[in-house]
Amino acid sequence: MATLQIENLPDELYNRIQSLAAGRQLTLNEAVIHLLQQAFEPNERTIIQEHQTETMSTVLRRIRNRPRVDPISFGLPDSTVLIREDRNR
Repeated sequence: MATLQIENLPDELYNRIQSLAAGRQLTLNEAVIHLLQQAFEPNERTIIQEHQTETMSTVLRRIRNRPRVDPISFGLPDSTVLIREDRNR
């Protein structure tokens, strides 16, 4: 197994790693390995970000092309009536 030595590690970063290790009851070495594994493993956030590469115009076009839905067909009240009632209070 390889050994990694890090020089010029900022104190603030070192302290944060130490806090993480203490909070999870890990050694400093285990905490660093854990952080490195997280950095290189694909996770949901990475997968979601890959799908968010659509341009704004593509997103807007997709939104505009959604079918219109009538709230009354779902048994919901008309928003115009609700706004009128709210204004009359």
